[in-house]
Amino acid sequence: MYPPAFDYAVPRSLDEALDLLAEVGDEGRVLAGGQSLIPMMKLRLAAPAHLVDINEISELSYIREVNGHLAIGALTRHADVVRSEIVGAGCSTMASAAPWVADPLVRNRGTVCGSVAHCDPEGDWNSVMLALGAEVVARSRTGERVIPISDFVVDFFTNALEPGEMVTELRVPRDDERSGGCYLKLERKIGDYATVGVAAHLRLDERGRIGRAGLALTSVAPVNLEVEEAERMMAGQEPSEELFAEAAEIAARTCQPQSDVRGPAEYKRAVVRAYTRRALHQALATARGER
Repeated sequence: MYPPAFDYAVPRSLDEALDLLAEVGDEGRVLAGGQSLIPMMKLRLAAPAHLVDINEISELSYIREVNGHLAIGALTRHADVVRSEIVGAGCSTMASAAPWVADPLVRNRGTVCGSVAHCDPEGDWNSVMLALGAEVVARSRTGERVIPISDFVVDFFTNALEPGEMVTELRVPRDDERSGGCYLKLERKIGDYATVGVAAHLRLDERGRIGRAGLALTSVAPVNLEVEEAERMMAGQEPSEELFAEAAEIAARTCQPQSDVRGPAEYKRAVVRAYTRRALHQALATARGER
């Protein structure tokens, strides 16, 4: 199936892109990697009247450390994150997740910011960003907004962007010497969507207790699901097998899996329970410098 006709523009600067988006309003969409948008257009699940291709704006391709966080530009590919020494040294949760995103072909073209903006509940990055407490930078011709990821993910394939806005950057808290995390994903084959994904991140305080816990799930709810009850329950506690088992029970109770070709709902709930415990133990080991 072919997509409906659309206008196509290739701006050479961010200001030019923002001017174009302001002109087309909610009829326009940004094209970066295109690994989600183009298939949706071919299936006529999306029919933007205007595409603004930002691939010539080289200033949007970067990974750098800024004021205690990692800044990920809008044209940063998944493969860039896989190879990045900055991410490897500065964010164990992102480094753990990056090789699990889709397959090598998609990782070479798809962008992290595009995946976050897509808000697919089966996508990996938004669970990682929720567990980390990341922020999304949105720009328009009239200014800039910094949106917490928990506010940015609104609903199924729905984000908080307003007409004329585009995501220009992700801001991800950098690990300190007492932080660690990981991403676990069960998939049927390489490149498949997750049957279940679990992102976990822990920051320990000076006494070795949990100062902050982040826990989010993929593919088991209408949106990427932050398990806030478990996060609150773990904060301030001494890490233990019993604590992580309780968090796993909360995650299994909170998720909303559906039976489908990847397995029955109760099977997915059991995987959530097992993966949550495993992910929290791995996050703790990294935070303690044991791995």
